[in-house]
Amino acid sequence: MLYPFTFQPIFKERVWGGREIERLYGKPLPPNAPIGESWEISDRPGDASVIANGPLAGKNLRWLMDNYATEILGGAKSATGNRFPLLCKILDAREKLSLQVHPPANQAAKLGGEPKTEMWFIADAMPGAELYAGLKRGVARVQFEKKIRDGSVAECFHRLPVKAGDSMFLPSGRVHAIGAGLVIFEIQQNSDTTYRVFDWNRVGLDGKPRELHVAESLASIDFGDFEPALVQSRFTGGEVKSRPLATDPLFNVEVLEAKTGAGLNLKPRTLQIVAVVRGQLEIKSGLVPVTLGAGGFCLVPAALEQTEISAKSDAALLRVEAN
Repeated sequence: MLYPFTFQPIFKERVWGGREIERLYGKPLPPNAPIGESWEISDRPGDASVIANGPLAGKNLRWLMDNYATEILGGAKSATGNRFPLLCKILDAREKLSLQVHPPANQAAKLGGEPKTEMWFIADAMPGAELYAGLKRGVARVQFEKKIRDGSVAECFHRLPVKAGDSMFLPSGRVHAIGAGLVIFEIQQNSDTTYRVFDWNRVGLDGKPRELHVAESLASIDFGDFEPALVQSRFTGGEVKSRPLATDPLFNVEVLEAKTGAGLNLKPRTLQIVAVVRGQLEIKSGLVPVTLGAGGFCLVPAALEQTEISAKSDAALLRVEAN
């Protein structure tokens, strides 16, 4: 009954967004709107991804979790409310995002939010693009609070120049922001809680200043998190090379590069997500083959015994494993 699933993307208009998701990946964006996020695999309230392929097309991920949670998850843990554990997005930042933080697990409930650990893979970057992640070494909370008040808190953030292929891991509690000119594949815990520290004194899509969450941010920030580095791992392998990007109790992520004609088998009986960064792949498991181009995401249920991937062109992909 189950097979590798693709889904209809859910597009989110953002004041900092643009049109790169359409230009790079051919996704048909709503006209005349700055689209900042394409939610590729989502089981959020009101935003459940709709299946796009095979005999279950038209049903959604919420229905799958209600009816086939064990077969989908295998040994992976569901999120609260028996929801799918991960949320996968493509982000297009034409302008800087707000300086922000997500609450850690030990603070989230009392703040009325959900913890959110995530990782970023840089798919496209303009020259000079950068990330903000963690604090500059030596910045203390008192100094940070003073600079919030005088509007210069961005000076407290650690800034990192980035290019396509770079990756950053962001545990809950790490202050961060995406800089302008970046397209990012984001793999995250199933959560949508963000506390804004500073938003560059701009207005939102409604013409009003966007809400800040200073008290919640200060309760969430890890003030000992100084100058985190980009992921430093290296590729190993031959026709199919791999590089680990994240190993966490919530999820593992690796990037794979495959030459045209190369093949690989996914782990059997393991919940996995395949996201194509560039090139084209074919995924075979059972009676429903899937062809994925750049920007495509595919959910491979744990119930599948054997799943084969073949590269139809030189390709790069993320393999995500939920824990």
